[in-house]
Formats: sequence, structure tokens, C-alpha cells
Amino acid sequence: MDGSSAIDTVGRIVAIMARLRDPVSGCEWDRAQSFATIAPYTIEEAYEVADAIERGDMADLKDELGDLLLQVVFHSRIAEEAGLFDLRDVVDAISDKMERRHPHIFGDAADGGHPLWEQVKAAERQARPGQSGTLAGVALGMPALARAEKLQKRAARVGFDWPDASGPRAKIDEELAEVEQAETDAARIEEVGDLLFSVVNWARHLGIDPEAALRAANGKFERRFAAMEAADPAFAERTLNQQEAAWQRAKR
Repeated sequence: MDGSSAIDTVGRIVAIMARLRDPVSGCEWDRAQSFATIAPYTIEEAYEVADAIERGDMADLKDELGDLLLQVVFHSRIAEEAGLFDLRDVVDAISDKMERRHPHIFGDAADGGHPLWEQVKAAERQARPGQSGTLAGVALGMPALARAEKLQKRAARVGFDWPDASGPRAKIDEELAEVEQAETDAARIEEVGDLLFSVVNWARHLGIDPEAALRAANGKFERRFAAMEAADPAFAERTLNQQEAAWQRAKR
């Protein structure tokens, strides 16, 4: 599909969304939505894209990318109705950003690659009000593990980092001891948070994506638990020792 055909195709979904949002003849549910009510669906669709990729299901990926595109069109339509911006502005903004962040491709810089991209991003943050700090602009809506990793990477750029994996590994023992010593619920919550942050830091130093690692662990737990229930319909009625034995069989 060439560029003009792709634009025509996107124009179709833009027209569909305009029809759905029509204040007189549109869909009651679609008309009632706002940025805030749609945001959870946007996040969910992004995860479903990632899930399709992880499963290697390209037919599903096509569908999920369409669902994610719909979210962009939906938000843009709400903004257009409010006189803020429209989908063309969104596309122009990301196009400008991609050209700006690749001066070695679209500009005068001879080379630079990823380091140059990071320099341009840092300059953009500096130009935004209240966004000048090293940790500025890390989205609050990110999953906590992924956000912890990104915060740590940002801090590492200015030298605030352990020299190797032994530092964060020792920190895990320290934080675990502090969890065990905590005497109130509030203190335990704080210390468990510190412990998880330290585990993310260790994973980062080992070159492991903590979010992906936990997703894999979730999937493994689901498979093993399903296997236990499939092997024994009365699993929920078994004693803990019997359930543990079943768990060991599922692991094997």
C-alpha cells in the first residue's frame, strides 16, 4: 500500500468516528466518552498489541494495531470537538518530532544515532516548563516496574548508578531486612516498595527487562495452575500439602 492509499484508509476510520460522535445521530456510548474515560482502553489496547507480538500471532497483531489506532482517532476526535487539535495535528507533531530527533538522517548532522536522539530528547525536555530535571517526563501512567527501570536509566545518564550488579544485589538483602524489621503496615508498604525498586535495579544491571520477566513468570504460573486444575477437578478441596505436591508435578 502506498502512502496516499494509507491516508485514504485512515480517512475512513476518521469519518466513522465523526459519525459515531455525532451529537444527534451518533452512538450514545461513543458520544458520552471523554479523554479520561477512554484512557484505560488506550492502555489496555497497547498491552494487547504487546501480547500479540509476544505470542507471534500476526493476524491478531493486525487486529490489535487497528484497535490501538482507533484509540488515537478517538482521542483526536474528542480534541477536535473541543477546538484543541485534530488527527492531522497529531500526525504533523509526531512527524516533526521524528525529523527533529534524527538530524543525522533529515538534518545537517553527519552521524550520531541513538546518543544524538537522547540529546535531542533532553533538549526538548529542557524547553518545557517544569520538565527540566533529569527525571522529568517519565509518564506516571507507565507500569510501576517499567517506570522504575526508566527512572533508574535516566539517573544513570548523569552518573547516579552502581558500577556493577553487586551493588543492587547487596541492596536487595538490605531492603529485605528492612521489610522484616518494619513494625507497621505503612512501614511495610514503604519497605516492600524499596525492595521491588532494588530488584528492578538488579535486573537492569543483569540486562533483564523486569516487566518482560514478570510477564513471563505470570504466564508460567497460569500454565502450571491450569495444569493442576485440569489434572484434578477437586483441586480446590485438597490440603495445602496435596496442592504443593500437585504443583511440583506441574513444574516437572
